Amino acid sequence: MTDTKPTPTASDSHIWLFDTTLRDGAQARGIDFSVSDKIAIARALDELGIDYIEGGWPGANPTDDDFFAEFPPLQHAKSVAFGMTRRAGRSPDNDPGLVAVVNAKTDVTCLVGKTWDFHVDLLGVTLDENLKMIRESLALAKKKTREPHFDCEHFFDGFKANKDYALKCVEAALAGSAEWVILCDTNGGCMPDEIYDIVRETATTFPQARLGIHTHNDTGLAVANTLAAIEAGARQVQATINGIGERCGNANLITLIPNLMLKKNYTTNVKKAGLANLRKLSRMLDGRINRLPDAHAPYVGDSAFAHKGGLHAAAAVKDPASYEHIDPVQVGNSRQYVVSDQAGKASFIARLKQLGTAIDPDDKRLPALIAEVKELEYRGYAYDIAEASLELMVAGRLASVPEYFTIGRFRVMDERRFNARGDLVVESEATASVNVGKTAFHEAAVGNGPVNAVDTAIRKALVTAYPQLGDVALVDYKVRILSNDDGGRGTESVTRVLIECQDGEGKHWTSVGVSTNIIDASVMALTDAMRWKLYKTKATPKIGW
Repeated sequence: MTDTKPTPTASDSHIWLFDTTLRDGAQARGIDFSVSDKIAIARALDELGIDYIEGGWPGANPTDDDFFAEFPPLQHAKSVAFGMTRRAGRSPDNDPGLVAVVNAKTDVTCLVGKTWDFHVDLLGVTLDENLKMIRESLALAKKKTREPHFDCEHFFDGFKANKDYALKCVEAALAGSAEWVILCDTNGGCMPDEIYDIVRETATTFPQARLGIHTHNDTGLAVANTLAAIEAGARQVQATINGIGERCGNANLITLIPNLMLKKNYTTNVKKAGLANLRKLSRMLDGRINRLPDAHAPYVGDSAFAHKGGLHAAAAVKDPASYEHIDPVQVGNSRQYVVSDQAGKASFIARLKQLGTAIDPDDKRLPALIAEVKELEYRGYAYDIAEASLELMVAGRLASVPEYFTIGRFRVMDERRFNARGDLVVESEATASVNVGKTAFHEAAVGNGPVNAVDTAIRKALVTAYPQLGDVALVDYKVRILSNDDGGRGTESVTRVLIECQDGEGKHWTSVGVSTNIIDASVMALTDAMRWKLYKTKATPKIGW
């Protein structure tokens, strides 16, 4: 970087947060928000303290049209409609696309326009005409809304190719009364030093301008590039929840907010207490798009404050600051001590305490228990992930866990055939015998695969005796093939199955099963999952005893 920006003072240390999850984030592959999704996300962002919520592009599709018609009332944030500058050869008032955007009943209009001469040429318009398109479109937006913004598309590539023209585009936006000018790394290919230098020169050229930054993550640097732009003078951040967006995504709002507030001491309209809602917001979005949370996400992931290595965990038990950069409670997360074949005595005791099982460090059973866990991990179990199976195993060794039920036998049949129309049909059918006390259940079920079929058959029996299992849903199923003790690989290998379940209260837990038979390993994991739920709810059967 060419120079060093001084530490922000009280007058310039505030950052405005602009969320574009509902527009730019919705361009991510596999994401399709419903109107109810958009309403729920907008309300959560408003509650957090986000300044601007971009709802989408009026007139672009029925979902966005319906959402803007139902845009929820916001207590703090300003609603934003997104669109593009007028088309060439039309006046602003005679461009249906632009008119639809500026007539949306929102607080802000954010227009995007070309600032890279290469792209202007691709449009087939002259450089001067493009400047008029920017200026006139923003002037119309100013008449219709209190606060027009301008997104300088491909600004950094444009600046590197033709600096004078890129800056003229900023000048045109300001002449059109843009209140914020956002510099966009649309291709996501810039380095932090480039971002800093270009934002710095733009801020120096237009000292009266309020600049923002919009980065994409194609080089994995969206957050770093955003922070570099802030240091260079940008004061608005455009980002998305969990960094969702087209290609490799956008800058991650969930990571940026604590970085800005806790690391760089900038202020935002997110209160310090509100930081504790970041994990909740991150999980809420994952639930809406039916995606598993990233366990390794900075600040909010399950592994963000997890201590596995014995040396690390031992130090963290004495003083968490030894291996944690912040207190996880600040961002709504929690400290985890992971039990595995790398765990030492301190981390093992700390993890058991988190699970609600206290054990004296001098307990003579402790060395054998640690050795057993390490042996089982060597054989393929994954207790650093499968906390439900770990808790059941430890509780059974230290005290006692009711049997609840036993699975006597099960059988799974798969059929692959063609029906009378010639369509391929693959069906799985399972039968299972389940004993609850003195009562035996024999159930059969058809599923969309062998695991689903046997799970359904076993569950049919269990729910009769334990109605509280009725709201347990299997939300993730992972299979890992491991070489066995004899060196067997491929189809002769040991199989590890991890199952994640969720109940009606939203609680998640993971169990594990290991066997040379994938169905047997699955049933082992399913059994632990059900028994853990019964153990935690202190369940007693309605029948059978």
